[in-house]
Amino acid sequence: MTNTNQIGLEKKDMTQVIEKLNGLLSTYHVFYLNVRGYHWNVKGEHFFSLHEKFEELYTELQLQIDEIAERILTLGGTPFHAYSDFTQHASLKENKNVFEGRACVEGVVNGLQTLIEEQRDVSSVAEEAEDQGTADLVDEYVQTQEKHIWMYNAFLG
Repeated sequence: MTNTNQIGLEKKDMTQVIEKLNGLLSTYHVFYLNVRGYHWNVKGEHFFSLHEKFEELYTELQLQIDEIAERILTLGGTPFHAYSDFTQHASLKENKNVFEGRACVEGVVNGLQTLIEEQRDVSSVAEEAEDQGTADLVDEYVQTQEKHIWMYNAFLG
């Protein structure tokens, strides 16, 4: 039996990376559902622009969820795939019954800030384990999400 996974990284070093990625995957799922709710339920004078922006965001999140799950598999782990796991391991809580545009955008900003903080932690753990692929993946997400925060905060004034 080999001590490395299919991409040549030490299996023992990947345990914490996989655990952190599963936590991140959980947070992404909760945030994704929050954004879907904002998209469906937003009301008010900015409905048309926010409805469209929320759809763009949840579509992006859906792709990232898939990439994170596939990274976990690449490292030799099993991605969480039950909502009970997601709610237990996510760093973000569900945000139900939000309808007003400003409150929806505030929820988006809060969710993005939570993702960024968690991804920086994942990146640090991955770099310590010499897993540059995982670090690069989440670092790319952070760059995009920082720009999203700036744009959503511009909307909030």
